[in-house]
Amino acid sequence: MTEDAQGRNRKRGRIALILGAVLFVLAALLIPPWISISRYKSGITRLISASLGRPVTLSSVELRLLPRPGFVLTDLTVAEDPAYGAEPVLHANTVTASIRLWTLWRGRMEISRISVDEASLNVVRASPGNWNLNSLLRTATGNAGSDNMAAGAAARLPYLEATNSRVNIKNGMEKLPWSLLDTDLSFWQEDSGEWQVRLKGQPARTDIELESGDAGTVRMDASMRRAPTLGQMPVHVDLEWSEGQMGQLARLITGSDPGWRGDVTGQLQLDGTPDAANVKMRLRATGVHRAEFAPVEPLDFDANCGFVFHWSMREVEKLVCDSPLGKGLVHLTGEKAGADAPPEFALELDRVPVAAGLGVLRTVRNTLTPDLEAQGTASGKLEYKQPQQTGPALRKKKTSAPAQNGLMGSLTVEGFGLSGAGLSKPLQFPRIVLVPAAPAVADSSLALAGTAVVAAGGATPLSITMRLALEGYQADVRGAASLKWARDLAHVTGLAEASALDNLAGDPITVDLSAQGRWQPDMSVAASTAQADKLTGTVALHNANWMADYLANHVEIAQATLHIENGQLLWDPVLFSYGPVKGTATLSFPTTCSMPPCPSRFQLQFGDLNASTVEAAFLGARGPNTLLSSVLARLDPAAAPSWPELDGVVKANSLSMGAVTLGKPGITVAVHSDHAELSAIDADLLGGRVHATGSMQWSGANRAKPTYSLEAQFHQLTPQALGKLLGESWSGGVWNAEGTLELNGFSGAELASSARGTFHFEWQHGAISDAAAETETVHKPGFRASAHWVAKVAVPAALVRFDDWSGDAAIANNAITLGTNQVVSGARMQAVTGTITLGEPAKMQFVMPGDAAVIKH
Repeated sequence: MTEDAQGRNRKRGRIALILGAVLFVLAALLIPPWISISRYKSGITRLISASLGRPVTLSSVELRLLPRPGFVLTDLTVAEDPAYGAEPVLHANTVTASIRLWTLWRGRMEISRISVDEASLNVVRASPGNWNLNSLLRTATGNAGSDNMAAGAAARLPYLEATNSRVNIKNGMEKLPWSLLDTDLSFWQEDSGEWQVRLKGQPARTDIELESGDAGTVRMDASMRRAPTLGQMPVHVDLEWSEGQMGQLARLITGSDPGWRGDVTGQLQLDGTPDAANVKMRLRATGVHRAEFAPVEPLDFDANCGFVFHWSMREVEKLVCDSPLGKGLVHLTGEKAGADAPPEFALELDRVPVAAGLGVLRTVRNTLTPDLEAQGTASGKLEYKQPQQTGPALRKKKTSAPAQNGLMGSLTVEGFGLSGAGLSKPLQFPRIVLVPAAPAVADSSLALAGTAVVAAGGATPLSITMRLALEGYQADVRGAASLKWARDLAHVTGLAEASALDNLAGDPITVDLSAQGRWQPDMSVAASTAQADKLTGTVALHNANWMADYLANHVEIAQATLHIENGQLLWDPVLFSYGPVKGTATLSFPTTCSMPPCPSRFQLQFGDLNASTVEAAFLGARGPNTLLSSVLARLDPAAAPSWPELDGVVKANSLSMGAVTLGKPGITVAVHSDHAELSAIDADLLGGRVHATGSMQWSGANRAKPTYSLEAQFHQLTPQALGKLLGESWSGGVWNAEGTLELNGFSGAELASSARGTFHFEWQHGAISDAAAETETVHKPGFRASAHWVAKVAVPAALVRFDDWSGDAAIANNAITLGTNQVVSGARMQAVTGTITLGEPAKMQFVMPGDAAVIKH
């Protein structure tokens, strides 16, 4: 054949090949819609059901020739084994099932690949070791190597793959909040009797909003080989959880963010069988710190563990974990004989820096200051072996076992010290030995106990006894310490009650305190009820002084006892003096407040007070910048610092104000940011009682001087005491009055000159004595004493004796002026006019009816 003929043949062959390909594509595109395969729907359903070992339902089936022959299944549902629930194990809107072409030539049809996209898969755990996917694995094992797919024979497991799907986790009937999103999952048979599994997904939690990218990515590659039972199936697993952010991982696991930050990667490798699996694990964390701050040296660790795990017996053996920590090393070994057997372990620390422990504590708690530094190292070994309960030999072994719950050994902390955090000098604890602690009355958990004795600036050393457990701690502090030392220790440990020692100075204090708490708040309870640190006990002070930000001078404390209980601070009693004023006080400061404002409560008790003494205490020097004006300036919300919210009662045995003495006076007061409410002012006065309410305002235009507004009632005052106050002789029935008064200023003179108000009075069956004249004896140096008459004008006749006198009066310009009034004597009614000039002594003046002259009396 010539070259031309050969060229023409090759050209015709290429054209025929192209035409055949075109015809095949056209057939693949045009023929399937005209072919009805609905009659094969039940057969395809049975085929997939046999392949998966589960009942299968689907809505419709369509034929697809490209890119490979197969079926497109709509609304595929794979039923669940009733033992694991009623919800389908798998649901997908669209599924592609590819056909093994060579099986068609043998007169039957096999599924080679099942591909799903955006499917939902439920993984259910019914009991330990029982998962709903076990039957799928058993189906794969039973169908392995099954090449003869005759009628009635088990179908060979196809290649299973899922993309962009979701894997849900269930515990029995309960759907747990954890799932895998954007999951790619493949399961296929590599060769006869060997299967491969590949998975990639992002962990998520359905009950909270979670940044799935920050929760990391889970990747798994696994292989398994056929065996008579699942427990004997050789398995290899490589699992990695990478690119995880610690805060999001904590939210994923616990549902809340404890404030941890850092990058975490976990790896697991498993080789062997479920009944004898060699497991290697590695957990790495870098840049671990709290969200509030980034420390100079963040906590990093790299822990490597290996052990042999027996699935059927739930047994762990040959556990070995090593992790470098700073310049030290942590070494852990252990065993666990079975599901019901307690673990046995040994923990060794070799020069592990205390700073690493502080870093761990700072990571789980946000109360420690970021600039606190720790020195020292910890070394030692702890072993735990649970004594057996039966058998003569074992009983003999039990008698020699330690009483501390099977925990033996000790840890020694050398050169422990705390510095930074505003400490004037480091707190030093030279040597602390921690040994197993005896079980508490209601707590059998493992714990270590130790005692540190330190010189803390007191007459006797301070003893600190500690009990450290996995869940939390307990510390008892007893002895004497300087105020500064105690204050530093309280602030370093982050105790909320530490503020009780602020602004105190003086002699060393005596403490008897007990503190306890959890290392990490309980995530199973709401934040409002989460268990916090608890501090209880007493602190005794002697010869101290207290200076609060809202006071202009210090309070000298002769003796005081602070009681701390359930977050409440109670000073009771407090023997104090403020300038020349001495008294006794109780003060209660709440450390927590759920519904602000939460005022502090106080009660002040004084003995016999003199107004001039009180005035000297509060006014100090007679100048524009008096002590009280400085105090009130601190009450102004525009000034800082301001007073706290206060509620309390001020009482005294008596208060002398010149010629007037108040008996057993008491004031109930509530102090706010710009005013004080005087809800009750009560006292014995002039043989009767006075009751008043009002307010004290120190903001606004009159901020320079406090303004008082009062409403007062005077009950059953005796006229004899009133007349004596005015230098007169009054008698008769009791005197009652009520009225309002406004005044401002600091001193008594300022208050009297600014007083403005009105009141209504009533006096029944009264009398004012009338004397025409009295004798006044005059003494002159060098002369004999002589006497002469001092003329006095009579009081209005209506007031000499009357049945009832009532009326109104106004207070202004240092005087009380009678207004509308009525004097009743029998059937006669008359009004009188007069004034009382306020002063020491007060003076009364009357104007007689029909006479313009002022008559002095």
